[in-house]
Amino acid sequence: MNPLWTPSESFKEESGLFHYQEWLKERYQLNFESYEDLWSWSVEKTEDFWTSLMVYFDIKYSGQIEHVLSGDQMPQLKWFEGINLNYAEHIFREKSNDRPALYFQNEELCQTISWSTLEDRVKSIRSFLQDQGIQKGDCIAAYLPNIPEAIYCFLAVNSLGAVWTCCSPDFGESTVIERFSQVKPKLLFAVDGYKYSAKPFNKISSVKAISDQISSIEDVIFIKYLDGQSELEGSIEWDKIISQKIQTDLNFERVDFSHPVWVLYSSGTTGKPKAITHSHGGVLLEHLKYMRFHNDVKEGEFFFWFSTTGWMMWNFLQASMLVGAVPVLYDGSPGYPNMDVLWDMADSVPIQHFGTSAPYLIACMKKELHVNERFDLSSLRSIGSTGAPLPDSCFKWIYEHIKSDLWLCSMSGGTDVCTAFIGGNPYQAVYPGYIQSRALGCALYAYNDEGFAVTDNLGEMVITKAMPSMPIYFWNDPEFKRYHSSYFEKYPGLWRHGDYISIREDGQLKIYGRSDATLNRKGVRIGTAEIYTVLNKIAGLKDALILNIELDNGDDHMPLFVVLEEGVVLDEDLKSTINSALRKHCSPRHVPDIVLNVPDVPYTLSGKKMEVPVKKLFANLGKTSSVNLEVIRNPEAMSYFIELAKKYQIT
Repeated sequence: MNPLWTPSESFKEESGLFHYQEWLKERYQLNFESYEDLWSWSVEKTEDFWTSLMVYFDIKYSGQIEHVLSGDQMPQLKWFEGINLNYAEHIFREKSNDRPALYFQNEELCQTISWSTLEDRVKSIRSFLQDQGIQKGDCIAAYLPNIPEAIYCFLAVNSLGAVWTCCSPDFGESTVIERFSQVKPKLLFAVDGYKYSAKPFNKISSVKAISDQISSIEDVIFIKYLDGQSELEGSIEWDKIISQKIQTDLNFERVDFSHPVWVLYSSGTTGKPKAITHSHGGVLLEHLKYMRFHNDVKEGEFFFWFSTTGWMMWNFLQASMLVGAVPVLYDGSPGYPNMDVLWDMADSVPIQHFGTSAPYLIACMKKELHVNERFDLSSLRSIGSTGAPLPDSCFKWIYEHIKSDLWLCSMSGGTDVCTAFIGGNPYQAVYPGYIQSRALGCALYAYNDEGFAVTDNLGEMVITKAMPSMPIYFWNDPEFKRYHSSYFEKYPGLWRHGDYISIREDGQLKIYGRSDATLNRKGVRIGTAEIYTVLNKIAGLKDALILNIELDNGDDHMPLFVVLEEGVVLDEDLKSTINSALRKHCSPRHVPDIVLNVPDVPYTLSGKKMEVPVKKLFANLGKTSSVNLEVIRNPEAMSYFIELAKKYQIT
């Protein structure tokens, strides 16, 4: 297989990873011949590796390290006991008059935010929170889009040692109540609404319902983002808070390394969402490591990731400030007024690191965009992709139609750790369909059904050693029952993440889809990504969803649901084309039992295809349905499948 891109010697030697490797050689006389050697050391000498990052990144803390890592096994382990630090303090040590703090764009305007403005806003909000009696450990909630105000609020909350939690306003009110009621926030920051594809969405009634039904909320701070004229009775106006000028310096409450920094939430599509809680120190070390070594983000560069505040990539986006970069915030539709809008922004800012979801890149490919013919992307160094496996064809399209000499650094991790387990490596070539390497400090392997690590074979993604950014706990889970059942049931003491992967000898990886959505076809396990990779190349297909339903008699039934481009008909010729392509490029086992046309495929709000919830519908033939439509980006698509499952006949 020929690489699509190979890093030059200068690219390698100018990378943050190379600088760290040289630093290890000079300081500790550690010499590594290859990335795989460095990675092996980082997972074999766990305590040495993470301690080296404390020194390399000059982490500011009080106290003395008593233990780097203590405890018997995951999940109940403790990191760096004895010291106190603050995540936001490490962002503000990068403040500079030479570059903006933030860049913001929505469907109507664009603006840069200076460091002095950012600091003034954070000081004003922090002072207000103190006046309201907010203390270390209190939870503060936000119902905000991806706007500068969200970052102002997070940094102010964080500076006090309070705990941040946020939902995007495209979440329905009952979905937000289900999440926030678990953590009992004292205050709520909220907007009057937002716009998407130029359409206004007024959220005042939702804000009122949230504040009324969560008794712990004492005050609502109301931001007039939609039209500037809205009112919410009994709320505190945002402008009154930020109008007060604080003359004193911005201070930071240093807290235990394992003190909660924020609460993120699992999707909650078929059950109560998990309130995943991370630590100040854990995400600080992890974000510095990933930004500097695996994304090679440099001081002064513009770092973009298309995200809402309801996805962990929003938290990851502002982590770019830890290394002196400028986060680029975008609020609005990536397809309005057309699919060029984000590429136009990448040209005009200009952006050095462009992050997005695999479905967005696939959509651009299917629209046959010729990005490199329309925009000057000479400043663009990398494209990041996550959220779903990126098919081989899209890898090739990026190099043909976006830029031939950029670094495509796909990554995969999750809300669970607010980072990536596997991702970019500035030493490695880029091959179609492959993620470059396991991240430093991540002891990740592919386990077969017998529980052994395998190479060049499909297996479960398993992490065998703790990482500091693993959750410290789930909120309201004092005995770690939900935490344990989420990751540690199949392999006691080892983290099973739920992805189906293969790892090559050189460390490059491929993800074949979620292991709980894996197609067990005639005794052979098939990753759903294998099928989608083939289908993405077939003209007329807009999207698809594949299931395999295991039957009581030991047989199975595999339906393929396809979404067609406008004007295309699912006739026998198209069905034959689909089946022939799957048989040729995969195997006869990959050929579905039936192909059906559906209007749309349901996705979560963070852009993940909802294979497992749909499979459960059909496995039960529609007898039960506990799907929460409010956490679905296109609920009408799931409603269609719910009704279809009720009358579906397996023959």
